[in-house]
Amino acid sequence: MYRTVTSMSPKRSNMMSAVGLGDFLDVTYTVSVAVGDTETTLVLDTGSSDLWVVSDACSGECTDSVVPLYSIASLNDTGLDVLLLYGDSRSGTYASGPIGQDTVGIGSLSIQSQTFAAVNSTNTTIFATGSAGILGLGFPPISLMWRERLQADLATGQSPLSKRELPAANLSSGSIGQPPFPSFDFLKPALLKKRQTPDAASPSAADVAIASFARYGPLVPRFIQQDLLALPLVATTLQRDSFQIGGNAGMLSVGGLPAGLQTSQLTWVPVRGYSQGEGGLPPPSSSPEEVYPLVWEIEVDDVYFDDVKLPRSTLSSPAISLSALVDTGNSLIRGPRDVVNHIMAFFGPDGSFDCKEAHNLSFQIGGAMFSVDPRDFAHQLQNDSHPESPSCTPALAATDPPGQGGFLYSWSLGDPFLKSVLVAYYYGNITHPSQNPPKVGLLSTVPPDVASQLQQAIQAVLASGGQFPGM
Repeated sequence: MYRTVTSMSPKRSNMMSAVGLGDFLDVTYTVSVAVGDTETTLVLDTGSSDLWVVSDACSGECTDSVVPLYSIASLNDTGLDVLLLYGDSRSGTYASGPIGQDTVGIGSLSIQSQTFAAVNSTNTTIFATGSAGILGLGFPPISLMWRERLQADLATGQSPLSKRELPAANLSSGSIGQPPFPSFDFLKPALLKKRQTPDAASPSAADVAIASFARYGPLVPRFIQQDLLALPLVATTLQRDSFQIGGNAGMLSVGGLPAGLQTSQLTWVPVRGYSQGEGGLPPPSSSPEEVYPLVWEIEVDDVYFDDVKLPRSTLSSPAISLSALVDTGNSLIRGPRDVVNHIMAFFGPDGSFDCKEAHNLSFQIGGAMFSVDPRDFAHQLQNDSHPESPSCTPALAATDPPGQGGFLYSWSLGDPFLKSVLVAYYYGNITHPSQNPPKVGLLSTVPPDVASQLQQAIQAVLASGGQFPGM
């Protein structure tokens, strides 16, 4: 069920909108989005930046969709195609199709000429979640569609290739399954030409790239660029249905914090920026010291399990500071393989434990401790042979270590963590982050009596036949 609340700021007539979230088995969260004349549901993903929706031109499994598909006849086609890669080397999926434009809206907020992909081929499990695509809430530089449109603009008049023959701007990441770290190599020829024939009157390729955020960028950054929001932020709370049906509200707030919440109540930490030397976006000529964020990546002080500080991973360089991606599109908590194995060693040979055990995985961020609710840390073991005493496994998985030429985070804080916190994603100044830096605000929502609530939930499970609701 989706709920919409809209408020107006009397000072600047700016807007905010709060929209209820859908929930598929507590592992995927969706939001209602209008794309052209099609109102459909999209997966909420803070780990990516692109917007895509499956179109009625898709065949095969697409015909099994139970949600509306975008009408390809409505697409304002740009002549470009896109291949979007998600996940890591263990969980990679893809979606592909033509890039186009249409009016896109969330709640009462809408914007014209929004770039998105009308997907006609995908191996994602998107339909199983009751969704027709993904709404990425990340920053412009990580958007593949922004880079492809920019690359096409820079190539106009300089190449005999047609638009659909242009090389994709991010395929340097390799085959499906590799982390989609962006490449800005397509800017290098234009930057070199600018240095060789300097002209103060003409903008550099980096200047053109940053100015194009407003035209080709992701949905929320374009809301911000066009001054449509009261505050340059979104906030998420994720509901919990497996243990607590209807017991808490899932919501996406766009343009402001949820009603009654003040910024001073949150713990705020900066978002990591990637310098040009680290593979980040080149800065503009007018502000050569600018460093741009790529994803919602924040520094982590330390990680604890059952109140004991965990050792740091030895799989990456000690020179890389400990950080985490905040990712609503991730159904698990992913960390370094050696640290995950250290945690798993606390359990039985099969990695299971009694669901009644309240284990505590905590992340110290900005000096404050943020624990994963024990009800979210536990996933019921499938095909459990002892329903009278259900067994669980931790909501953990190993991921690729950080390294040179890629993202630098070691952890990915997915939905088990995000059901335990309210998170505010503050974009700040999109084009000049040094003037108003991006940051993330966190507020724990774990109740003080969570251990008791876990026991009550398990008793309810036993009374209902030994299966968690929706499992």
